[in-house]
Amino acid sequence: MTSIVQLDLSGRTALVTGAGSGIGRACATRLAAAGAHVLVLDRDGDAARATAGAIGGTALEVDLSEADAVEAVPAAVDVVVNNAGLQYVSPIEDFPADRYAYIQRVMVTAPFLMIRRALPHMYAAGWGRIVNISSVHGLRASPFKAAYVTAKHGLEGLSKVTALEGAPHGVTANCVCPAYVRTPLVEAQIADQARAHGIPADEVVEKIMLERAAIKRLIEPEEVAELVAYLCTPAASFITGTSIAMDGGWTAH
Repeated sequence: MTSIVQLDLSGRTALVTGAGSGIGRACATRLAAAGAHVLVLDRDGDAARATAGAIGGTALEVDLSEADAVEAVPAAVDVVVNNAGLQYVSPIEDFPADRYAYIQRVMVTAPFLMIRRALPHMYAAGWGRIVNISSVHGLRASPFKAAYVTAKHGLEGLSKVTALEGAPHGVTANCVCPAYVRTPLVEAQIADQARAHGIPADEVVEKIMLERAAIKRLIEPEEVAELVAYLCTPAASFITGTSIAMDGGWTAH
């Protein structure tokens, strides 16, 4: 019988982007609980410091939209969780080009630069874990989210190439693809949709956000963090180059 493998990241350093709140904060908290020293990166310095203070990590105030921002981030990390992201909703014909470009910088270019910076250390150590927080929108499209859907599809491709290149060096790379998670970003979307449609917030969740899911509830950030943590265990060492949907059955249709 195979024994249960516990997650032990003692002596490892993990970097989590967008870790001031939501999924990023939950991931940082879970990895710290497993013994990792976590670098808590967020553009909101106060939020980064609050998370870092709660878990004994190190706060990094970094704006990932700036091309040279990653150069200020330590390269000697064993786990990278690319989580930082944002949303903008608009028909393509009205979508601001500068906003589209900004979202690609934060959600595609910055993860590429973060991975490129971390890989030499991981290769030298013969071990590394890269987990990219994608989305069900990295697997399926929705209207009016051109920048977000494009960015998540790009992150999926980057993750697969990283997996192929990293495999001979003991480095895995995977995407976690949740549907709607109970985060400040989604809570804001719920409020905006409620105002736009003139319906209560609970109807926005039920009739719009969860329409395509079989399980009719939002995902909790801690559930995403637990899957991220599992991908760092020895038991997950053969899982690489894949995209794991946490979508309540959305993509089963």
